[in-house]
Amino acid sequence: MVLGKSLACGVRCLSQVFVIYALALVLGVKLNLHPLAFLQVLLVVMLGAGCFCTFSLIIGCLVKTRERMTGIGQLLTMPLFFASNAIYPISMMPDWLKFLSRINPLTYEVDALRGTMLANGTSIYGFGWDCTILLLTLIGLTLICGRLYPRVAM
Repeated sequence: MVLGKSLACGVRCLSQVFVIYALALVLGVKLNLHPLAFLQVLLVVMLGAGCFCTFSLIIGCLVKTRERMTGIGQLLTMPLFFASNAIYPISMMPDWLKFLSRINPLTYEVDALRGTMLANGTSIYGFGWDCTILLLTLIGLTLICGRLYPRVAM
Protein backbone atom coordinates (compact mmCIF):
# COMPACT_ATOMS: atom_id res chain seq x y z
CA MET A 1 0.00 0.00 0.00
CA VAL A 2 2.75 2.46 0.98
CA LEU A 3 4.86 1.63 -2.07
CA GLY A 4 1.81 2.02 -4.30
CA LYS A 5 1.14 5.52 -2.95
CA SER A 6 4.75 6.60 -3.51
CA LEU A 7 4.78 5.18 -7.05
CA ALA A 8 1.52 6.98 -7.83
CA CYS A 9 3.18 10.20 -6.73
CA GLY A 10 6.08 9.43 -9.05
CA VAL A 11 3.75 8.96 -12.01
CA ARG A 12 2.13 12.33 -11.28
CA CYS A 13 5.58 13.94 -11.33
CA LEU A 14 6.23 12.77 -14.88
CA SER A 15 4.25 15.70 -16.27
CA GLN A 16 6.73 18.00 -14.55
CA VAL A 17 9.54 16.33 -16.50
CA PHE A 18 7.90 17.36 -19.76
CA VAL A 19 7.41 20.93 -18.52
CA ILE A 20 11.07 21.17 -17.45
CA TYR A 21 12.25 19.82 -20.81
CA ALA A 22 10.03 22.32 -22.66
CA LEU A 23 11.21 25.27 -20.56
CA ALA A 24 14.84 24.24 -20.94
CA LEU A 25 14.46 24.05 -24.71
CA VAL A 26 12.81 27.49 -24.82
CA LEU A 27 15.63 28.92 -22.70
CA GLY A 28 18.26 27.42 -24.99
CA VAL A 29 19.70 24.87 -22.57
CA LYS A 30 21.68 22.19 -24.38
CA LEU A 31 19.81 19.03 -23.45
CA ASN A 32 20.69 15.40 -23.98
CA LEU A 33 17.71 14.28 -26.08
CA HIS A 34 18.81 10.68 -26.50
CA PRO A 35 15.92 8.28 -25.69
CA LEU A 36 18.06 6.35 -23.18
CA ALA A 37 18.87 9.59 -21.34
CA PHE A 38 15.17 10.42 -21.23
CA LEU A 39 14.38 7.00 -19.73
CA GLN A 40 17.13 7.54 -17.15
CA VAL A 41 15.59 10.90 -16.22
CA LEU A 42 12.20 9.23 -15.80
CA LEU A 43 13.76 6.57 -13.54
CA VAL A 44 15.48 9.15 -11.35
CA VAL A 45 12.34 11.28 -11.09
CA MET A 46 10.28 8.23 -10.12
CA LEU A 47 12.81 7.23 -7.43
CA GLY A 48 13.10 10.77 -6.08
CA ALA A 49 9.35 11.34 -6.06
CA GLY A 50 8.87 8.00 -4.33
CA CYS A 51 11.38 8.99 -1.65
CA PHE A 52 9.79 12.34 -0.92
CA CYS A 53 6.21 11.04 -1.08
CA THR A 54 7.08 8.28 1.37
CA PHE A 55 8.83 10.88 3.54
CA SER A 56 5.57 12.87 3.54
CA LEU A 57 3.59 9.76 4.44
CA ILE A 58 5.89 9.17 7.41
CA ILE A 59 5.30 12.73 8.62
CA GLY A 60 1.56 12.26 8.08
CA CYS A 61 1.63 9.11 10.21
CA LEU A 62 3.38 10.92 13.05
CA VAL A 63 1.23 14.04 13.26
CA LYS A 64 -2.51 14.31 13.64
CA THR A 65 -3.51 17.41 11.65
CA ARG A 66 -2.96 18.46 8.06
CA GLU A 67 -1.60 21.86 9.13
CA ARG A 68 1.10 20.25 11.25
CA MET A 69 2.00 17.87 8.45
CA THR A 70 2.43 20.73 5.98
CA GLY A 71 4.44 22.82 8.42
CA ILE A 72 6.72 20.01 9.51
CA GLY A 73 7.12 18.84 5.92
CA GLN A 74 8.29 22.29 4.84
CA LEU A 75 10.47 22.61 7.92
CA LEU A 76 12.31 19.42 6.92
CA THR A 77 12.21 19.72 3.12
CA MET A 78 13.71 23.21 2.79
CA PRO A 79 16.92 22.35 4.70
CA LEU A 80 17.24 19.20 2.56
CA PHE A 81 17.10 21.41 -0.53
CA PHE A 82 19.68 23.87 0.76
CA ALA A 83 21.95 21.06 2.01
CA SER A 84 22.10 19.49 -1.44
CA ASN A 85 24.05 20.41 -4.54
CA ALA A 86 20.97 21.93 -6.18
CA ILE A 87 22.10 25.53 -5.68
CA TYR A 88 25.89 25.45 -5.40
CA PRO A 89 28.62 22.83 -5.71
CA ILE A 90 29.56 20.67 -2.77
CA SER A 91 33.20 21.76 -3.12
CA MET A 92 32.21 25.29 -2.03
CA MET A 93 30.43 24.12 1.12
CA PRO A 94 31.91 24.18 4.62
CA ASP A 95 32.91 20.76 5.97
CA TRP A 96 29.83 20.32 8.17
CA LEU A 97 27.55 21.06 5.21
CA LYS A 98 29.53 18.71 2.96
CA PHE A 99 28.77 15.93 5.43
CA LEU A 100 25.04 16.74 5.41
CA SER A 101 25.08 16.94 1.62
CA ARG A 102 26.62 13.49 1.30
CA ILE A 103 23.87 11.86 3.40
CA ASN A 104 21.11 13.84 1.65
CA PRO A 105 19.26 11.80 -1.03
CA LEU A 106 18.36 14.98 -2.93
CA THR A 107 22.08 15.47 -3.66
CA TYR A 108 22.12 12.20 -5.56
CA GLU A 109 18.91 12.97 -7.42
CA VAL A 110 20.24 16.35 -8.57
CA ASP A 111 23.58 14.78 -9.52
CA ALA A 112 21.88 12.11 -11.64
CA LEU A 113 19.57 14.60 -13.33
CA ARG A 114 22.39 17.00 -14.18
CA GLY A 115 24.51 14.22 -15.56
CA THR A 116 21.66 12.76 -17.60
CA MET A 117 19.60 15.73 -18.80
CA LEU A 118 22.37 18.05 -19.94
CA ALA A 119 24.32 17.54 -23.14
CA ASN A 120 27.88 16.76 -22.02
CA GLY A 121 26.57 16.62 -18.45
CA THR A 122 28.77 15.02 -15.83
CA SER A 123 27.87 13.20 -12.67
CA ILE A 124 30.06 13.43 -9.58
CA TYR A 125 29.04 10.06 -8.19
CA GLY A 126 27.93 8.22 -11.34
CA PHE A 127 24.42 7.35 -12.44
CA GLY A 128 24.51 3.85 -10.95
CA TRP A 129 25.57 5.06 -7.51
CA ASP A 130 22.99 7.88 -7.58
CA CYS A 131 20.20 5.41 -8.39
CA THR A 132 21.46 2.95 -5.77
CA ILE A 133 21.35 5.61 -3.05
CA LEU A 134 17.87 6.71 -4.10
CA LEU A 135 16.61 3.11 -4.22
CA LEU A 136 18.08 2.28 -0.80
CA THR A 137 16.56 5.46 0.62
CA LEU A 138 13.17 4.55 -0.87
CA ILE A 139 13.38 1.03 0.57
CA GLY A 140 14.36 2.35 4.02
CA LEU A 141 11.61 4.97 4.06
CA THR A 142 9.06 2.42 2.82
CA LEU A 143 9.96 0.04 5.65
CA ILE A 144 9.62 2.84 8.21
CA CYS A 145 6.34 4.00 6.73
CA GLY A 146 5.02 0.44 6.51
CA ARG A 147 5.50 0.11 10.26
CA LEU A 148 3.81 3.43 11.00
CA TYR A 149 0.95 3.31 8.47
CA PRO A 150 -1.12 0.43 9.94
CA ARG A 151 -1.28 2.28 13.27
CA VAL A 152 -2.89 5.27 11.58
CA ALA A 153 -5.22 3.38 9.23
CA MET A 154 -6.99 1.47 11.99
